[in-house]
Amino acid sequence: MATAPHIELDSRSPEAVDGRQIRAVSFQDVRLEYVGRTLRALDVAAAGRRAIVVGGGRGLLPAGLARLGFEVLSIDPSATATAMAREASEREGLGVATRTAPAEELGDVPDAGFDLAYYADTFEITADLDRVVAEAARVLKPGGVLVYDTVNRTPLSRLVYLGAFQSLPMTRIMPPGRYAAARLRPPAEVAATLERHGLRNEDVCDFKPKNPPSLVKAVLARRRGRITDEEIPPIVDFVLAPGARPLVTYLGYARRV
Repeated sequence: MATAPHIELDSRSPEAVDGRQIRAVSFQDVRLEYVGRTLRALDVAAAGRRAIVVGGGRGLLPAGLARLGFEVLSIDPSATATAMAREASEREGLGVATRTAPAEELGDVPDAGFDLAYYADTFEITADLDRVVAEAARVLKPGGVLVYDTVNRTPLSRLVYLGAFQSLPMTRIMPPGRYAAARLRPPAEVAATLERHGLRNEDVCDFKPKNPPSLVKAVLARRRGRITDEEIPPIVDFVLAPGARPLVTYLGYARRV
């Protein structure tokens, strides 16, 4: 009988299956594509501007924003992930600053200090979205941009996130309780929360695997140790789907009024 994989988030162990890192590598290209698209739509240049990434994990997305020209601060609730992000930035000479803090209380991060805030792996995790968004509004400059990606609450998203990724033995990549139906939020619910804190939502964009069965293929191969995390993106190939109704994941952006 095959041994069940060791599922552990933010782990340094090469044997661990880290579903958060699997999402990070799978979403990286589409996240950066959406940021680029948003900056062009708003006629905003990255060079010389400051960005904060909340839910920065091991530093992949913060590094991508730094390469675009932003001065980046990466914040994550996991001390292990923060340390890994710091080490990666030092190896690559990117100058990304790192800090460990929960999204609900960013601590001494300065008020109105950032032109861009990207919230990754956060909205669908927190039990208190209002506190998270209040902190986002606090740290953004007037006119600043909040970019986020999260998970809709639909029958298909429940099947994927609550079932396949969290419960089914064959495809599980997350620990129990990581996701809950109440924390999967439709776009209208997110927009209303943003509005309460002075952030005007201006776009919602579906994103999904170009070929959905490829996601199952990649997860099974990763769990069996046949591929590494870094080999997942070309198999899954997430793409933006502007204008489509988000059935599972979606991106969006808002401006601080």
